[in-house]
Amino acid sequence: MAEEADVAGLSFEEALKELERIVGRLESGDAQLQEAIDLYERGDKLRRQCQARLDSAQARIESIRLDAEGRPAGTQPFAAG
Repeated sequence: MAEEADVAGLSFEEALKELERIVGRLESGDAQLQEAIDLYERGDKLRRQCQARLDSAQARIESIRLDAEGRPAGTQPFAAG
């Protein structure tokens, strides 16, 4: 649980940087099996944290709705896609 709290306390940028380091280490093939498993588990927690931060940011983004004359008429949630 302490490790999950540690991951939750990281900013998006910190989590992404650590995740990139872990991916590099795993791709190098130098990690022993147990270390590779531990790195993979940590990487998965970091990936989920990054995704949660992105989802939260996307939910907060709003676009401006315009009326028939092109004047701002309010906001609506951002729709990706």
